Amino acid sequence: MSRIGKKIILLPTNLITQLDGQIITVKGPKGTLSRTLPEGISLEMNDSTILVQTNGNTKTANQLHGLSRTLISNMIEGVSNGFSKKLQIQGVGYRSQIDNKNLILSVGYSHVVTIKPPNNIEIKVENNTNITVLGIDKEVVGQVASTIRSTRPPEPYNGKGIRYQGEFVKRKAGKAGKGK
Repeated sequence: MSRIGKKIILLPTNLITQLDGQIITVKGPKGTLSRTLPEGISLEMNDSTILVQTNGNTKTANQLHGLSRTLISNMIEGVSNGFSKKLQIQGVGYRSQIDNKNLILSVGYSHVVTIKPPNNIEIKVENNTNITVLGIDKEVVGQVASTIRSTRPPEPYNGKGIRYQGEFVKRKAGKAGKGK
């Protein structure tokens, strides 16, 4: 049994949750999310709580117990509060801008890189070097942020590139024998 899977999920009052077979749908002020539960996982729903349970003691059901609970908890968090990831651009001449909801990055290539976000994702740019990715699905927000970061990951010598806010990049020494 999973310790995380045993935890009860508390529902805020402004959400509507529906269970149709193995499909759970959560509606909230920010939007609607739905997910299909894996085989061997069942939900016990009350007015204000959800309890994730396994059907039997199969190995796959035990493996997916905590994961299913976390995914449902993230759905509830997303439709009530939303998720965000912040990125920073460091480097001389590196900048970003928004054009018709598309993110345009100028990060040292001979061309600009255009990233088109999915429908339920919003990208904001503050002062050309700070990017914020907003959305209700934690998985998609993380994937879009990872895609943006992968266009120019931070390099270890000068620290130039796109990094997550608060990310520490271990720096390396340059050429030590220069000038002898």
